[in-house]
Amino acid sequence: FFPEMATCLWKNLLQTTKERIIQQQRASLYDSAHGYREELIKKKLQQFAGGSINLSKEEDGIGILTLNNPRLMNAFTGTMMIELQEKVTELENWKDGKGLIIRGAGNTFCSGSDLNAVKAISNSEARSLNIWGFFCLLQDGMNMCMFMQNTLTRLMRLPLISVALVQGKALGGGAELTTACDFRLMAPGSEVRFVHKQMGLVPGWGGATRLVQLVGSRAALQLLSGALRVDPERALGLGLSQETLASSEEAASLEEARAWLSRYTDAPASVIQAMKKVVTAGKELPLAAALRTERDVFGTVWGGPANLQALLQRTKHR
Repeated sequence: FFPEMATCLWKNLLQTTKERIIQQQRASLYDSAHGYREELIKKKLQQFAGGSINLSKEEDGIGILTLNNPRLMNAFTGTMMIELQEKVTELENWKDGKGLIIRGAGNTFCSGSDLNAVKAISNSEARSLNIWGFFCLLQDGMNMCMFMQNTLTRLMRLPLISVALVQGKALGGGAELTTACDFRLMAPGSEVRFVHKQMGLVPGWGGATRLVQLVGSRAALQLLSGALRVDPERALGLGLSQETLASSEEAASLEEARAWLSRYTDAPASVIQAMKKVVTAGKELPLAAALRTERDVFGTVWGGPANLQALLQRTKHR
């Protein structure tokens, strides 16, 4: 009786721990307390259709997420922003997932926001230069900013090892998207460029904050204030990219990226996901909270199938 009760209590504890960690990963940066109304901004974004976000989940636990709007260099339309959020939710629930490759269709990555949609949002409802029109314009921009920050933060926190496969150009919001991935691989001839200055803006999807974490404040300030083109060689030097691929051809570079990612996903999904969770905690949380999270995640894999199998194999090797 007592061993069965202990086992039941242990399983309940593990389930509670897993649920708490999942809730932390999916927590929004913004809610109604910040003046954020997600359903309202979705209705606004839904008006600006075009393109798609495609997701394939392979049997080896690698997902391929493709930005598909090649007519506009894979720029994000309003409906694509909504679809990205939906795909992130799907990936959060993928129990067998290990890794994710984010790429663009048509041998280019992403040119940021669809400027036609941005202009339409700015000019909709015949806004004039009065204080109410200015407020409405400001609120639409802030809502889109908060929506994409929420989505890309959840993308960054996915319990999967993520790779941005940069082919062609990653501009503006596309450059910001690359920083939400764990790693970046660049094809020959590709570039990452934060062009926000040329639009009279700064990054609004969290890209500046993440860029500082990746390359440091001085290099980030140079890239942002200079709107500098970052080619594969420069990206390697900055630590922004992990490797320059051999091929610039779409299919070949995708296979190279899969091979590169497979080096880090050669383990059961439970172990890979646990690894990502403790690293995310170490990056985002204060020391004491990160250590407690590491303890909790350790408890979800200690004595688990992968751990017991590894112990059994080591015993055999002796």
